[in-house]
Amino acid sequence: MDTNKLDRSIRELNRRIKSIKEASQRAGNNDLFENVVSLEERTRKFEEDYYHAMDRWKRIELSRLEMRPQTLDYISLAFDDFIELKGDRLFRDDTAVIGGLATFRGRKVVVVGNQKGRGLKARLFRNFGMPHPEGYRKAVRLMELAEKFNLPLVTMIDTPGAFPGVEAEMRGQSIAIAQSMAVMVALKVPIVAIVIGEGGSGGALALGVANRVFMMENASYSVVSPEACASILWKDRKMKKSAAEALKSTAQDNLALGLIDEIIPEPVGGAHRDHGATAKSLGDSLEKCLEEIGNIPLDTLLTERYERTRRMGIYHEITR
Repeated sequence: MDTNKLDRSIRELNRRIKSIKEASQRAGNNDLFENVVSLEERTRKFEEDYYHAMDRWKRIELSRLEMRPQTLDYISLAFDDFIELKGDRLFRDDTAVIGGLATFRGRKVVVVGNQKGRGLKARLFRNFGMPHPEGYRKAVRLMELAEKFNLPLVTMIDTPGAFPGVEAEMRGQSIAIAQSMAVMVALKVPIVAIVIGEGGSGGALALGVANRVFMMENASYSVVSPEACASILWKDRKMKKSAAEALKSTAQDNLALGLIDEIIPEPVGGAHRDHGATAKSLGDSLEKCLEEIGNIPLDTLLTERYERTRRMGIYHEITR
């Protein structure tokens, strides 16, 4: 079953169980109430078992759900005094990337992230979270602002990848991504990157060079989408499930491969079930991390970040 449909079915079942439970309480029908409580427990157990046993493709579908918390949701729930800063000072403002100054639990920070939007109108406005070159140049401007005022940088990744259109290439898409990564490697402040949804290709990595990289429990992070991988390897997008298994892009896979440092837990069923609880979970992990890396000497911070980036991926040198 499609993940969206299953999720809606489970939520509807839980809503009906809750309604019957409340009605039985009001009527004083203890036998019915006890039966409903038992059914509620069995439903909860089914949910836990199902979501913990999901295959990789199902988790990727979950990472793409429109109702998952997005960057602006986390900023609203976990940060205070957010002041959005727009534009790259060269071409225009890119709405697929948002960022600015904020306060996080009493600490001044700069936050930058992808924004996909909800609903067709908003998603078109945000270009489905796919940045143009000016989006990455805006991000670089904010990164340099963080260094200027000695503020930690927090990035939130949620993009299928950089926009692949001709106009983006004409304005230097690959250069903008490379510049963003180069700036992050050498930035003289602590950096924490969090993959909150879908982390795709170099478009995600452009915001992912950090001292610590976290992933939400049901996020995905990969060099290419399963659909694109299937099209390249098998010439058939229907092989996307096989591609998902081969890519190993889930949070659990990335942790095992040493590409991320921590998985941030989500409510049973996914982050979209409870934005508030998810934002608190993210905030707790971020607070602990900023305390830890905030005490690391700058030289060590920069060296560790560089070495961490160099270790990404496995390759073999062939000598002739």
